[in-house]
Amino acid sequence: MKLLEYEGKEIFGRYKIPIQKLCGVIKLGDSPDKLRLEGPGPWVVKAQVLAGGRGKAGGVKLAKTPAEARELAGKMLGMKMATHQTQGKALTVGEVLVEEACEITREIYISVVMDRKESCPAIIASAEGGMSIEELAHSHPEKIIKVPVDVEAGLLDYEARQLAFDLKIPQNNFRDFTRLARQMVKIFIDLDANLVEINPLVITGDGRLVAIDSKIVTDDNALFRHKDLAAKTDHEASGIEREAKAIGINYIGLDGDIGCMVNGAGLAMATLDTVKLAGGDAANFLDVGGGASVEQITDAFQIILRDPKVKTVLVNIFGGIMKCDNIASGVVEASRKVKIGVPLIVRLEGTNVKEGKAILARSGMKLEQADSLWEAAQKAVKAAK
Repeated sequence: MKLLEYEGKEIFGRYKIPIQKLCGVIKLGDSPDKLRLEGPGPWVVKAQVLAGGRGKAGGVKLAKTPAEARELAGKMLGMKMATHQTQGKALTVGEVLVEEACEITREIYISVVMDRKESCPAIIASAEGGMSIEELAHSHPEKIIKVPVDVEAGLLDYEARQLAFDLKIPQNNFRDFTRLARQMVKIFIDLDANLVEINPLVITGDGRLVAIDSKIVTDDNALFRHKDLAAKTDHEASGIEREAKAIGINYIGLDGDIGCMVNGAGLAMATLDTVKLAGGDAANFLDVGGGASVEQITDAFQIILRDPKVKTVLVNIFGGIMKCDNIASGVVEASRKVKIGVPLIVRLEGTNVKEGKAILARSGMKLEQADSLWEAAQKAVKAAK
């Protein structure tokens, strides 16, 4: 799950990573007057969306007075924003952060990521931070520093010092930087994260280290260990995905028009690939689990049919824990509760498959059966077209 900037900075604050003073966050429907803006200013007004390049897209503004800050925040709420990271799609700004500004004299990039090749966390850093870090990694990879980290020991003192030397951290910031680097690794490990990033980490005009931005991505598979994170809104999920999560169905919306109901993540991935090979595109990834009940199948149909793009539904179930005759009975029962107004293709395989197919055949349901996944995919693609 990806956290918004202010959510990441709240975590940074708990781990004593220096950040700007947060003056408040307003959401759609809030009045900008609720923002508490004290002191001489200036302030920075930032759109809270899950994309980089906000500044170039008009999502970061500097305000010199409290009135200007509130005005900018009010205008930013609800605006559509497209950056180089949104793949041409415009994101709606639903939340805006206002924080104290600071004078920047130098920018540094630093992050902790999971190195899949080495099977350990790694610090990725560069003395040249800022918005063009992706271009820098492409054009001058020699300027990118990589430090593998022992997940049990964390970042050792000598490793943190060497990183500071390599980044040419000034002497008066040296101790603060090594502590910050160790704390970033601690956040990464404590939160079961996939990414903890500061871009940029700056040295201010008065000589302080400050995390100007934050990006934290956590591993969904570990959220059961982090109830506070699990309770947060998944800003990247659609309304349908949030609804599916609430009722315990593994669902991810995709761009196609063939709704897929499958039991088991591996079979679901194979189904999506087969649909693609047959010339179609899946509308979703949906795994009802190995022991799908009538209630789960009913819920799955309802979730799939909430997507207006769906032109046909492909059910691909392997009867193992749940036998095919029970699955077929569940599909029939679910069809009585849910109006399925699109073509339905069903492929069953596994224990009691003959009995299951017979139940579907005499159900009176308007559907097509298939004997193989390839046949089912072809029929689904044809029906969708």
